[in-house]
Amino acid sequence: SAETMAGAIAAPGLDVGERILCAIEATRVVVPFNTNLGIVLLCAPLVHAACARMVEPSLRARLHAVLAGLDVDDAELTYRAIRVAQPGGLGRSERHDVAQSPRVTLREAMDEARERDRIAVQYVTDYRDIFETGLPALHDGLARWRSREWAAVHVYLMYLARVADSHIARRHGAQVAASVSVQARGLSQALGRAGDPAREMPALEAFDRQLKARSINPGTSADMTVAALVAMDLEDSLEQAARENRAEVGASG
Repeated sequence: SAETMAGAIAAPGLDVGERILCAIEATRVVVPFNTNLGIVLLCAPLVHAACARMVEPSLRARLHAVLAGLDVDDAELTYRAIRVAQPGGLGRSERHDVAQSPRVTLREAMDEARERDRIAVQYVTDYRDIFETGLPALHDGLARWRSREWAAVHVYLMYLARVADSHIARRHGAQVAASVSVQARGLSQALGRAGDPAREMPALEAFDRQLKARSINPGTSADMTVAALVAMDLEDSLEQAARENRAEVGASG
């Protein structure tokens, strides 16, 4: 799914809604069920912000402008993408339901869904959870363990521990989602204290087996983790481009 959607979501000349729809349609060609809708919804604005011609140097400032500029066409294309993906547990909404044509911007539609979907929250808070929780935790994990994989686990558990996973809540109810967060909190704290994260593997594997035995998938926390990783890489790319531009200006001067 990742390999298939990467080219579509980063194609030049597309708006955010087009990136979302093209990525989901490309994925559906090779996978007959939803694997990455949340990832695409989170990453498309990030990719667009990094690719856009803007004077703002930081990814976060660029993203703010992108989210503020989302329109009804972006909502229409995103609704189509959601219908193509057919995510489980989506349910119905009295206002701005994805089965109907939207009459509001994509950001306004996300605002309507923010109480039941953590991904929607990101659209109306300028990705606060990504920039203020995910990225600092990633950098902390990388500095401590020199491992991108363990840094990602660190972020994943932190998200799952701090906020009840909205995918679990939709599929299994708020009480189950809250109980999983309580379990994740203990694991997150233990991992945060670990000098050698590999020592936490038995506990992590036991937690994983428990979730799978109950068909519980903390999908929103996973999607947020991917978005944090993508944001980190895009920030690095923008900083590298800025350094190269400064070097060129200095050489020409």
